[in-house]
Parts: sequence; structure tokens; C-alpha cells
Amino acid sequence: MRNKGNKTVTHHTINGPIEVTRKVYWSSQTGMVAPADRWLGIAENRYSSGLREMVCRLSINDAFVPACANLKRLAQVTISSSAIRGIVENQGKRILAQQSSGDFPVGFTADDLTGDTLITGVDGVMVPHVTQEQKDKRRQTEKAKRKRQCRKSTAKRGRPKMGSDGSYKEFKIVSFYDADKKHQHVAGTRGNHEKLGKLMRREACKLKLDRAVHKYSVTDGASWILSQYRQQLPMLDENILDYYHFRDHVIKASHILHGEGTKESVCWREEMMTVAWEQGSLVFLDRLSGKYKSLGSQPKREAVKSLQKYVATRVDMTDYPTFRAKGYDCGSGPTESFCGCLTRRLKGRGMKWDSDNAEAVMAIASVYYTSQWKRYWKAERNAA
Repeated sequence: MRNKGNKTVTHHTINGPIEVTRKVYWSSQTGMVAPADRWLGIAENRYSSGLREMVCRLSINDAFVPACANLKRLAQVTISSSAIRGIVENQGKRILAQQSSGDFPVGFTADDLTGDTLITGVDGVMVPHVTQEQKDKRRQTEKAKRKRQCRKSTAKRGRPKMGSDGSYKEFKIVSFYDADKKHQHVAGTRGNHEKLGKLMRREACKLKLDRAVHKYSVTDGASWILSQYRQQLPMLDENILDYYHFRDHVIKASHILHGEGTKESVCWREEMMTVAWEQGSLVFLDRLSGKYKSLGSQPKREAVKSLQKYVATRVDMTDYPTFRAKGYDCGSGPTESFCGCLTRRLKGRGMKWDSDNAEAVMAIASVYYTSQWKRYWKAERNAA
């Protein structure tokens, strides 16, 4: 290995840039090597953990350009918005890699709960994507602009990243939380239902879900969600249909049966939801059967038939009297809230994303909105 002399590198910190001069070496096997970089904690990243944390904090609810201005104003640190984008996307991908390898520190396990209940939920949410047509148009615009300004392209060589085949793609989220919501854990994926199933099982294993005395899911009752729970988490005691999704279907039927906004519509749906809540879905279906026989209009009969089919395939998920007697939560509010929190940054005004970058930003949000943020960055500082 040959000594190539001293070279200076700039390491960016929350207190400003620091120039470090150190010896570098070269060999045909390893290329250029600076041994002091690892000792100084700058071998893998030119940005300190403190600066990366602040950048992620500023970018989790704001676009990269305002985050750049806020960083300069609040911390007197000047880095470009494109550098901020790179820091955030790379940090998110680092989190995803750590989660996949099992190196990511979870905030709690079932052994840490003051109660004996661990609840899980799954939902899908649409995220705006950059289409191939939009990428092509953007590249043509940039090419024309460079030609006018007589400058060369700074894009990396190689095959350019392909755009999406649609303006929106569904991301999937799985959450875990205790009864009083003091302990929360969430993860997301851009993959399909099978990818979500593997993610669900992996995160449940980390949290030691099987050790909870009471463990159940509360979801919107989609067939793909129920299928993944039965395959990946068969130890769950119950799979509960979110009460408010059930209610939405009853409201929709009431509008067809008695007219939207009418007193009869309100009275009927409230009566039926009371039956479901206090007596269960079997009694609810019996009441619907009587209603069906008294109807002459085909659209009304179809509305009742559709509601019957929806409930009949979810009887075991809608035994609300039994669930309430056990003290179970019958609402999926925490999971719905996580869907909003994890994609708020992604669904901002005018935002469009590549799938991998959107997943990376969502990974940062999953740490930020749970009890893992301080623990994670402490581990990052210790690793530097």
C-alpha cells in the first residue's frame, strides 16, 4: 500500500463545516484508503449524526427548500436543498436496511408493557408518484435549460431511474400499540400484500407479540389483510372489524333505503348499529333479513343484500358484545392516524416521488412519530 500524502476533507456538523487533513493510502486491491476517517467517525458519512438528525427533523413535515432556509436561520448551517434531500433519502434507506437486518433498536417489547394487551392494525394508503411521462418531460426541460446556459449535465452516468406507470401507488402500513397508546411501533412498505405479510411477521417477532396475554388486530376487514394475519400471525386471539368501517357500510345502505339526510335514514342506521353493538352481528343479520322481505324496489333489495354479504363474511370479526366484555378496543383509530402521519410529507402540495425515496421518507416518519426517535439517534451517535 502506497502513501499518497495528506489530503483534506470537509466534514459537516451542526456547528458548521470542519476541515480534516489526514494521510491517505492507495493500493490496487483496496483503492484509496484513509485509516483516520474511521477513527474520526467520518468514514461512511460526510455529515455528522447531529446534523443528519436536525435535517431529518426539519424535513419530516416540510419540503427540502424551506428546510434548507430553516437550517441556515436556526443553526447557521448552510447546505443546499439537494444535499438535504440526499441526507434524508439516504438516512431513510439506512433505517430500512437496519430494520431488515434486525439491527434497528425497537422502542419496546411485550415484556415492557404495564398492561397485558398488544394490538395490531394494517391499512393501505395512496402515495403520489412521478410517472415516466413526467420524468421524460422534466429531462427534456433540463436539457434545454443546460443548452441555453452552455453547461454540462451533472447527472450520474448509467441507466436513468424509471418513472412509475401510474400517478398513485398504494403503500401498506402495519402498526402495533398497547391499550393506553403509550407504546407504539409502526413500519411501512411499498411492496404488495405478501411483502407486507413478511414485514408484519418480522416486526411482531421483534416486539415479542406472542408473549402478550391479549393480542388482537383491529382493521377495516379487507380480505387481503385478514389473509395475511391468519398466515403470518396465527397467535392472535381475535381479528376485529373496525366499528366505524362497519358503520360506514350501514350508512351507505340507509341512504339507498330511506334517502340521504332523511330522519328515517338516521333512525334506521342508529337502530341497526345499536343492535350490532349490543346484541352482535347475528341478530343484526336477522333484522336485515326481515327488512329484505318487506322491500319491493330492486335497488333497495340489492343494497340490503350487499350489506348482508359484507357482514355475513365477517361474523367472527363483529362479535362486539363479546369484544366489549373482554375490554377490547373496537376502533382502528391509531392505525388510521399512522397512515396520515407517515405519508403527510409524501402527500404535500405538488409532491411526487420515486417509490424507493418515498419509502425512505416514510421510514424516517415511522421513527419520528413513535417512541424510537431518541433511542435511534443515540445509537447513531454511538456508532459514529
